[in-house]
Amino acid sequence: MKNSRILQVVFLVVSVLFTFIDLACGASTVSERAVLAEINLARSEPRLYAGFLKEFRSNFRGNFYGIPGMATVIETNEGVAAVDEAINFLVRQKSLPVLGWSAGLAVAAAELAREQEKSGATGHDGEKSGGISARIERNGIRGRMIGENIAYGPSSARGMVMQMIIDDGVSNRGHRKNQFNPIFDRAGVYCGSHPSYETMCVIDFCGGSRQ
Repeated sequence: MKNSRILQVVFLVVSVLFTFIDLACGASTVSERAVLAEINLARSEPRLYAGFLKEFRSNFRGNFYGIPGMATVIETNEGVAAVDEAINFLVRQKSLPVLGWSAGLAVAAAELAREQEKSGATGHDGEKSGGISARIERNGIRGRMIGENIAYGPSSARGMVMQMIIDDGVSNRGHRKNQFNPIFDRAGVYCGSHPSYETMCVIDFCGGSRQ
């Protein structure tokens, strides 16, 4: 999508699967800084992150996976095939620079997340806060490419990031593409509660400079 003020805007479908993917971390709440740290770990050490997915893979039986020590069984759209595809991607992926923290992007993400905390809505466009372009420009962000990921469900930072890397059910793997987009150089995160999915995180990305 293009307009006179943003050269390219990347919008992605939201991710609501892998609700219980947070096997690697035991935290009951999700820290924004921890989410960015996990994204940066995956960007800078993709093969290391592939190991986390290989460990998670062992819990699958067809399109279902179980949680060790619990009776809960989760059904996925693509099953272990999506995990294998993500592992292969990470093994081939080159190391990328880490993303810097952007307070402005974090505020833009928070505007949408806080609205959805109350409304229970999902998606990238808030009834009051608007879309990503409006939100980041309102907060003084300048860049030639912007993007947004939203994940619902996991209760740990690693769970959130693994969910978006696997991107089960998302045909274009858009969440993964945003996390590994070499043009992006900064991001802001806001994590909060959600009436239907318990937890949610909005991650706004930006890269490049306007001429």
